[in-house]
Amino acid sequence: MLMQIILHTPKWVFAVFFLLLWLGAKQLLTNEVSLSRVTLMPVAMGALSIYGVVSVFGDSFGALLGWAAAAVVMLALVLQRPLPATTRYDAAERRFHVAGSPVPLMLMMGIFLTKYVVGVALAMYPEVRQQAAFGLVIPVLYGAFSGVFAARAVRLWKLAIRTDAMSATARAA
Repeated sequence: MLMQIILHTPKWVFAVFFLLLWLGAKQLLTNEVSLSRVTLMPVAMGALSIYGVVSVFGDSFGALLGWAAAAVVMLALVLQRPLPATTRYDAAERRFHVAGSPVPLMLMMGIFLTKYVVGVALAMYPEVRQQAAFGLVIPVLYGAFSGVFAARAVRLWKLAIRTDAMSATARAA
């Protein structure tokens, strides 16, 4: 059965998988990233996540509320964690120096695999869409991924704002 699922998967899905795998693997290494990239990744992954909810549940208030609640909870939880000590922001270059981490890879694969498994489940068993547990778990899972992505970006933006403020204070002195 697994082979049948894979054989019936459109080719573009594998391309997206390998693109996300490549992008996530790059995050395993210490890297320099721009402010725009720090912002773009959670926006893109959040859009993919919300698309996953809407494509399955439409504009269901409950599903969207579950997504938003999970996103807010994870955002709040991750914002409490400090950045790694080696994280730096260069105000002149407007770039971050960040340590490698498996978290972005896990989040990207989590969103992708959730979307894939949900798609397969609905193709094989369309009635699962009506099950309450499915309608709760899937949006919450998507929202949790999005909240972690967003919080990681917000922590970096806060570092940039702090660093810019300290630079401005030092120039004024």
